[in-house]
Amino acid sequence: MLFSLTANADEAQVRKSLSEAMPGLKLSSVEMSEIVGMYRVTTYSGEALFVSSDGKFFLTGDLYATKTGRIENLTEKRRETARIEQISSVQGKDKIVFPAKGETKARIAVFTDIDCGYCRKLHREIPALNDMGIEVSYLAYPRAGVGSDSYGKYVSAWCAEDKLEAMTDAKNGKSIPEKTCANPVQDQYMLGQAMGISGTPAIVLESGRLIPGYLNAQKLGKALGVL
Repeated sequence: MLFSLTANADEAQVRKSLSEAMPGLKLSSVEMSEIVGMYRVTTYSGEALFVSSDGKFFLTGDLYATKTGRIENLTEKRRETARIEQISSVQGKDKIVFPAKGETKARIAVFTDIDCGYCRKLHREIPALNDMGIEVSYLAYPRAGVGSDSYGKYVSAWCAEDKLEAMTDAKNGKSIPEKTCANPVQDQYMLGQAMGISGTPAIVLESGRLIPGYLNAQKLGKALGVL
């Protein structure tokens, strides 16, 4: 009981010190870290801070541990777990899904921007990925932000009667009819920001691993273990 009270007091002090020093900093969580006397603070953007219990000192960056002859990135492991939960929170009906052909051997979630050149390049790999048994789910991340031209194009694709066709046309640079409806585009953009996504495409594997940027179908297939 005494430990619990002390821990709560320390957590409150950590929050107080950070809010006073950096008023605009949004904290997602504060919890004890693997380092005695240090708290792990996760910001809204997914950045990790390690803060002393009195709130006077902090470090930024990843925490590593040596385990039986190897080095393990503990911070990235936690990020992977968080990504799995965050992607799972998006309902299937809110994604634009290009299904695998035949047996589904793997799934990837891709934060994408219709006007991003490498996103378009990755889109051209989807038939090959689907042929390998890889399901591709798109989540919206218009880099220019809410209300931008790219944002509007994604809304139009999502609201189209045939989402897959509209998305492919838009990715190929074709004009698609402007449409609007209740849509998840803003929510997905905000989710991407909360996950620390800064560029597109951003590929999230079922393991929670994040692959920033473009990979061709062959390399993705190998990364997913289907080749």
